[in-house]
Amino acid sequence: MTPTTLPLSEPYGAVTCQRAGQGAPLVLIHGVGMQSAAWAPQIAALSLTHQVIALDMPGHGGSAPLPAGAELPEYVAWLHAVLQALDLGPVSLAGHSMGALIAGGYAVCHPEAVARVALLNGVFRRSAEARAAVEDRAAEIRAGSFDLETPLIRWFGASAADQAARAQVAEWLAGVNLQGYAAAYTAFARGDSTYADGFGGIRCPLLALTGDGDPNSTPEMAQAMAEAAPMGHAVVIEGHRHMVNLTAPAAVTAALRDWLNTEGATS
Repeated sequence: MTPTTLPLSEPYGAVTCQRAGQGAPLVLIHGVGMQSAAWAPQIAALSLTHQVIALDMPGHGGSAPLPAGAELPEYVAWLHAVLQALDLGPVSLAGHSMGALIAGGYAVCHPEAVARVALLNGVFRRSAEARAAVEDRAAEIRAGSFDLETPLIRWFGASAADQAARAQVAEWLAGVNLQGYAAAYTAFARGDSTYADGFGGIRCPLLALTGDGDPNSTPEMAQAMAEAAPMGHAVVIEGHRHMVNLTAPAAVTAALRDWLNTEGATS
């Protein structure tokens, strides 16, 4: 992988990313508290056939944070500035968790720039109870209360694969920029319905993938996203939770390969 820094104009500042491979462009966006390296298994496999660009989200890795109070539309605008700077033409776009919210919003707002979109462990139209719980967590993080163990317990099971991935994810979370983490988590908490009504206008192939044990990015949400888009398809990986691309990398990569080989858009 080749680390790259893109010097964007204000208000975005520097954006860091990992680039590997050649061919049609595939852009990857990680979730809150992670970094581009969280896509390592997919970068290694998919860069054999594609030009893969894994972005560090604002306030994560080496990317500059967005201004205080930024909501999901500001993260979507940030992605648009990044893709314009990269000048790749229409891209295959995949996001995980918060990255899925950004990718889905981008596909709604800029359909001409997206050849296909994959939403891994995404959230979609939370219940009132679930929304209140995640907004409470966002408020705690903004107040400086950063509980490392709670997300790890929620994201990982007891298998050897889960525990190996948990150790790496714990390291990333422990080193995260707290301001960037709080800002992104707040946008994540408030963004599950921001672009939901626009999914019917996503005319390209859409993959909605999650683990059957993910309590927040549920299989029901994945199915609802797939049903809302004309070319939507849902995949549920059994026996896995939120960080499914790390705990079941072969299954996730296979699903992404199938998605990358899906052609066409509805008229």
